[in-house]
Amino acid sequence: MPNPLRHYFQKDLLPLLADLRLAIALLLAIAVFSISGTVIEQGESLGFYQANYPEDPALFGFLSWKVILIAGLDHVYRTWWFLALLILFGASLTACTFTRQFPALGAARKWKYYQQPRQFQKLSLSAEVPNQSLATAEALLKAKRYRLFRTDDALYARKGIAGRIGPIVVHASMLIILAGAIWGAMTGFFAQEMVPSGQVFAVRNIFDAGPWAEAQIPKDWVVRVNRFWIDYTPEGTIDQFYSDLTVLDAAGNEVKQKTIHVNEPLKYRGVTLYQADWGIAAVRVKLNNSPVLEIPMRKLEPPEGGQFWGTWMPLKPDMSEGVTLIAQDLQGTVLIYDQEGNLTATVRQGRAVDINNLTLSLVEVVGSTGLQIKADPGIPLVYTGFGLLMIGVVMSYVSHSQVWALQQENTLYLGGRTNRAQVVFERELLEILGQLEADSAPQPEADSIPTLA
Repeated sequence: MPNPLRHYFQKDLLPLLADLRLAIALLLAIAVFSISGTVIEQGESLGFYQANYPEDPALFGFLSWKVILIAGLDHVYRTWWFLALLILFGASLTACTFTRQFPALGAARKWKYYQQPRQFQKLSLSAEVPNQSLATAEALLKAKRYRLFRTDDALYARKGIAGRIGPIVVHASMLIILAGAIWGAMTGFFAQEMVPSGQVFAVRNIFDAGPWAEAQIPKDWVVRVNRFWIDYTPEGTIDQFYSDLTVLDAAGNEVKQKTIHVNEPLKYRGVTLYQADWGIAAVRVKLNNSPVLEIPMRKLEPPEGGQFWGTWMPLKPDMSEGVTLIAQDLQGTVLIYDQEGNLTATVRQGRAVDINNLTLSLVEVVGSTGLQIKADPGIPLVYTGFGLLMIGVVMSYVSHSQVWALQQENTLYLGGRTNRAQVVFERELLEILGQLEADSAPQPEADSIPTLA
C-alpha cells in the first residue's frame, strides 16, 4: 500500500520547494529584511526607538516604534520569522540540489558510444572525414586534454566535468552560510561597555543575545582597561582612539594583552572586543595640599549641540559653595564656572589655578573607553561557505564539452557539443577537423627522374 505522506512529499511538496521562483522570492525577502536590519538600529533601548520612531508622524506613514518592537525589527536576525525564512530557503536549495543538480551531474557522467552515422546529425557540430583513422582523432583529442573512452571503432571524449559539479558546490556553500547565520543568531551575543581607565570589568551590559548564548558569555575571565587615550591631529580633531586591554583569568593572572583601536580588535576565546566609543569618566584634582580627589563627570547635552562633560565640585565642607568643571575632550583642559554660570578660569592638566582663596590643581582628566563586545560562533562557517561559494562560481564557468567519433570503413565521423562557450568549442573542434582533413589529403607523387642507360 503506498504511503500517502511520501506520495505528497515527492509529487507536491518537493517540486514546490525546488521551484526556482520560490527560491528567488525567498532570497529577495531575506535581502529586504537584512537591509532593514542594517538601516534600523538593532538592540537599542525602548526610549531610543520612541524618540527616533514616533507614532505621529510615523516614518513612511506606518513605521513607528510600536511596529518595530511588535515585528521584532529591533533584532531582525534573531526573530523566528527571519530564521524561518533562512530554513525555508535552505530547504529550497537542498530540494533543488537533489532534484536537479545531482541528476544533471549523473547524466553528464553517463555516456554511450555512437554506433550509427545518423546519430551525429543531432549534434550542433559534426563532420565526415574520409581516409582518416580513429587513432589520429584520439591523439588530437588527448592533446586537447579530453578524457577518452574507446572501443574498436567508436570513441567518446569529454572534459570540464567540474562545470557540472560547480552548481552543487555553490548550493552546498550557500547551505553552509545559512547554517552559520542560524548558528550565530542562536548562540551569539552583543554587548556594550563604557569603562574608565584603570578599571576591571566583566561582560554584563548585554543588548542582544540568542537563546543559546549563555555558554558564550564570559564567566571565568574579565578585562582590565590599563589605559585609554586619544591621538589628536595638529588641528585639534580626533585622529584615533586607543585602549590598552589585559585579559585576566579567574585567579587574576594576565593571559592576554593588546592595545586595540578602530578596526584592530582584541579576540579571546571566541569573543571580540572592538573600540567603538569614548567618554570622560572623571576629573582628578587637588585642593591646596589635599589628597587627589576623583570626581565623576557626566555627559551634558547643551541645546546648541556638541560633546561636553561636567561635574560640580564643592569648595567648602558644608557644600555651600562650589564650582562647575567642564571638559570637552581628553587634551587636558578644564573650564571652571562659578555658581552664577560665569567662566572664571581655565586650567590645564598638571597646572593649578586660584579660586576663592583655594589652589585647585588639575591632576588628570580620566577617559573612559566605549567597547563593543561580540561573540558569533557562526562566523567560521560563514567564512568557509563564502570561500566555497567563490570556488563553486569559478567551477560553474567551466564548459562541459563532449565529443563522439565513429569509424566506418574509410570514413571517420566526428561531432560534439558543449553547455557554454559555444564559440570557443567550435573553434577547438574545427581545429581538430582541420588537422584531420589535412592529414587525410592525398600527397602529390614525386617527379620521376630519368636515368642514363
